Amino acid sequence: MKTTRSLDYSEAKKIVDTIVEEAVRRRKAVVVAVADPYGELIALARMDGALLPSLQIAANKAWTAARAQKTTREIGERVRDPESGHDIAYYGDSRFVGWGGGIPIRSGEEWIGSIAVSGLTSEEDVALATLGASAVT
Repeated sequence: MKTTRSLDYSEAKKIVDTIVEEAVRRRKAVVVAVADPYGELIALARMDGALLPSLQIAANKAWTAARAQKTTREIGERVRDPESGHDIAYYGDSRFVGWGGGIPIRSGEEWIGSIAVSGLTSEEDVALATLGASAVT
């Protein structure tokens, strides 16, 4: 029987708290999603003032990063490449997104989950998600 390690709730909470603390420091509002290796949510936090569409976008970014085991920015760059790219529908599920801010998380050789941030620019979302990852890796 194969067992799979996953981020647990205490790790997800630590990620969320780290990102929210930094967003507050920057005086910004975001949505943070943390998922298991299959893309299923462990934690979802919407800061006061975060836009409602960011809820679904953050959840989809986390799902995408976990399922594809790639950053959502990488997927987005790939689908926009005129020579080697393809339509996002190539991935076969409407939840796949290509906006930056979703990152998969590894522990050794194992994918253990993903983090996603939505609500700011792609660059800011990536920076906050990366900060969150540093809280547990």
